[in-house]
Amino acid sequence: MKAEERDPQLLKGVLPILVIGLLDQAESYGYELVTRLRESGLHDVSPGTVYPVLGRLEREGHLSSRLEASASGPARKYYRPTPSGQERYRSGLLAWAELRKVVDTITQRREETNS
Repeated sequence: MKAEERDPQLLKGVLPILVIGLLDQAESYGYELVTRLRESGLHDVSPGTVYPVLGRLEREGHLSSRLEASASGPARKYYRPTPSGQERYRSGLLAWAELRKVVDTITQRREETNS
C-alpha cells in the first residue's frame, strides 16, 4: 500500500502504541523518534503527527522526559515509558490483537465468499 493511500485514522489509533514500543527499546528525542518510525516503514509520518502524541502520552503519565544539552542546538527532550506507559503498551497490543482477529475473520469470510 502506498503511503498516500493509508487512512490517517488507522495510524492515529495505533501510533501511541508504536511510540511507547519504540521508546521502550531505546529512549529518544522527538525527531529521532520520527526517524525511527520512518525507518520502520511509516515513511509518511511527520513531526507534526508525532510531537502531539508525545505530549499527550507525557501528560497522561505514560512517558517521562529529561532534557539533555545538544552540541548542535537547543537541549533535546528525551522520552521513555513509565510503568503506566508499559502497561498502556501491553493493553494496546492486546486490543490490537483482538481487533486484528475480527478484521481477519471478516476479510477471510469475504474472500471465501468471492472465490
